[in-house]
Amino acid sequence: MLTVPEAGFSGLKNGELLRRIVGKFDLLITTDRSIQHQQILSNWAIAVVLLRARSNDIGEIEPLLPKLRARLGEIAPGKLLVIE
Repeated sequence: MLTVPEAGFSGLKNGELLRRIVGKFDLLITTDRSIQHQQILSNWAIAVVLLRARSNDIGEIEPLLPKLRARLGEIAPGKLLVIE
């Protein structure tokens, strides 16, 4: 697992980020609530998980991780899974 900066993709907009990660990663986990409105996710061969947290601070994201683990079977390429 890598963060966007660790993978060398800092500063890329969603479309460019998706273009660069498809084929290299199976899953994008994001807190960007607008991704589903800015991209047609079914066009991308990557699964996307939206963590609906108040911020991207780890303290806000951590409580959502058990819910994510419980729903791993629902993750599929071209699909958006929302975890609240």
